[in-house]
Amino acid sequence: MADLILGPLLRYVDAKEATLWVETDAPCEVQALGHRARTFAVEGHHYALVCIADLEPATRYEYTVELDGRKVWPGPNAPFAAGLIRSFDERRSFRLAFGSCRVAMPLAPPYTLTDAETVLGYEIDALYALSRRLQSLPDEDWPHALLLLGDQVYADEVAPTLLEFMRARRSLDKPPGKEIADFEEYTRLYRESWTQPDIRWLLANLPSAMIFDDHDVNDDWNISAAWARDMQAEPWWRARIVGAFMSYWLYQHLGNLSPRELAQDDLYQAVHKANDAGPLLREFAESLYEGKRVYRWSFYRDFGKSRLVVMDSRAGRVLEPERRAMVSPEEWDWIRSHAEGEFDHLLLGTSVPLLMGQGIHYLEAWNEALCRGAWGKWAAQKSERIRRAIDLDHWPAFQCSFRDMVAWLQKLARGARAPASIIFLSGDVHHTYLVEARLAGEAAHSRLYQAVCSPYRNPLDKTMRRAMRSCWSRPLSAFVKGLALLAGVKPPGIAWRRTHEKLWFDNVISELAFTRTHCRLKIEKCPPGDAQRPQLEEVYACDLVEKPDDPRT
Repeated sequence: MADLILGPLLRYVDAKEATLWVETDAPCEVQALGHRARTFAVEGHHYALVCIADLEPATRYEYTVELDGRKVWPGPNAPFAAGLIRSFDERRSFRLAFGSCRVAMPLAPPYTLTDAETVLGYEIDALYALSRRLQSLPDEDWPHALLLLGDQVYADEVAPTLLEFMRARRSLDKPPGKEIADFEEYTRLYRESWTQPDIRWLLANLPSAMIFDDHDVNDDWNISAAWARDMQAEPWWRARIVGAFMSYWLYQHLGNLSPRELAQDDLYQAVHKANDAGPLLREFAESLYEGKRVYRWSFYRDFGKSRLVVMDSRAGRVLEPERRAMVSPEEWDWIRSHAEGEFDHLLLGTSVPLLMGQGIHYLEAWNEALCRGAWGKWAAQKSERIRRAIDLDHWPAFQCSFRDMVAWLQKLARGARAPASIIFLSGDVHHTYLVEARLAGEAAHSRLYQAVCSPYRNPLDKTMRRAMRSCWSRPLSAFVKGLALLAGVKPPGIAWRRTHEKLWFDNVISELAFTRTHCRLKIEKCPPGDAQRPQLEEVYACDLVEKPDDPRT
């Protein structure tokens, strides 16, 4: 008799369709809202995506999950009777919650304490606080979707219960030690991250979209070609990266796709037909690692007449120094083709920010120039060490891609079909901010912003907070800019400034609310306190676009 291990996760939703993802402990048929799917097997694990069709727009659907005709979710002791799918109303406003960087530690002391109180302090999870709030509100007050912008799991920072599982199967005294080693441990890491009851409720009721970042795999993942060579020499790395790709495809990527895209995905169709898709999926991951295969992780979602394009800013990087790029040429073509159209607002999700503090921007650009040899071999070697030591791997550290992006924005924001706003949504940097940008030359038709929300749960210590603040300061920015120009770095072709004085280093969550003619950002922090009574406090709100109401909305 099969039972539910993980899920359901409500993933893709639009006006007429939805998908539900589950993991079970045995083969079975999964049923929800009259739709069925057989599980597929991967090395002893069992998964299913139930594609739900024929929804009526702007309609609420309560659902339960059955395995082989037996109701398993919600369980008999659950405080709620069913989950909820809300098909989109494309004529109304949309609300998108977003953020990144969530360590799955217990919601009890010492883990809920501050860094000042204990080195084990991570404070209170902002996603957990959001779930507790929404459970007390009518669903018309919920966000319509949740965007997770990287580091959904930390392969290098695991909870005590998971450490016990790892210790029972291998020695933690040998590399990779207390970090995730392979696919089996990744499956447990996702289970640890998503089975807390309130997180489980949240993911069962809010449609979610996800993209990975470095800690989903390893700190500094794909920061440079030299880093990649060093990691390939590590005997434990192959099992880690193969397990990472396998588990990401299963736990995160599949749910990003619409039912139509799933039907067109050759790998997904092949996995469904296999008795055990483990060898097939493992071969897929091996081919990615060896560079023999290219797979597009980027995806898009539509919210009425606004579009979200989420870019893979990590796995598809080109690292060879002579053609170093954030994304491959093929991926870049796909991104542009899916971001151009008749959209009210264009949201560009990228786990690592495009626009950062001026000091960080020029530091990363200068470092990349030195790593390429602008000041000689000795400086290149030292700069590579600095690059890894302080994680200089955002868009400014890929100057060719940065300039390509700015040139494309020049065209897009001044075109006849320019959206009212172009907003980059990012995480990674463990502080939260909003900047407004201005392109060089004539005025653009689109308002241009970078919104960063990080972390959900993993705040910086005091030393790192001081370092981040200094990188936004004018004196340091001017000094590093001078160094960058001396090293041959070109001006960025775009100017930007923060819309606020304060930077936020708390556990946070942000939300965009948008109609055809209006867009508003809200930032809320989750202060330290009692985990049984988590709070979210609004610290900032800003109208990004505000035009007269359109009578068609």
